[in-house]
Amino acid sequence: MAHQLAYLAAVDGKRPVSKKDRAADLFAHARRLTLAAVAFLLATLAASISHAQSSAFAGLAGSWSGGGTVMLDDGSSERIRCRAVYRVSGPNMDMSLTCASDAYKFNLAANVVDRGGVVSGSWSESSRNVSGSLEGRGGGGNFQVVASAAGFNANISLHTVGNKQTVTMRADSQFRGANISLTK
Repeated sequence: MAHQLAYLAAVDGKRPVSKKDRAADLFAHARRLTLAAVAFLLATLAASISHAQSSAFAGLAGSWSGGGTVMLDDGSSERIRCRAVYRVSGPNMDMSLTCASDAYKFNLAANVVDRGGVVSGSWSESSRNVSGSLEGRGGGGNFQVVASAAGFNANISLHTVGNKQTVTMRADSQFRGANISLTK
């Protein structure tokens, strides 16, 4: 009889199932489900830890270079070459941006803190001995800030995607603005 069951099972393409085989299959299935659940839990935990450790400035960290144009109050514009360095530590960022043309140069430095999408800090421009405060909003590579000092205001927009960054500045002084494209 056992031989007939084995033959019938072989014909149907199935092996005979005993209680022992069924228990082993259930155990193997439960083990696979448990391993899948643990893997999913670990992946979710790793993603949340990674997200918690990243900051609004994480994509900016490093050295950037490129060029653009600077607009002056007399209506003239000049091509400029620029270098930027961003040092990011959690919600804090130190930035330096140096741009120069044949006749114009500026050295901008800033210390900025992110508090849930609200950014604030201080800035200075060393070649003109001017400093002030920064306030704005941003995250995810996009920032809109206002740099202020006595008799000076500038709107600064920074947009970063991957290793490309654009910086747009508009001011109400001798320096009217700049359009800068940088790569990492």
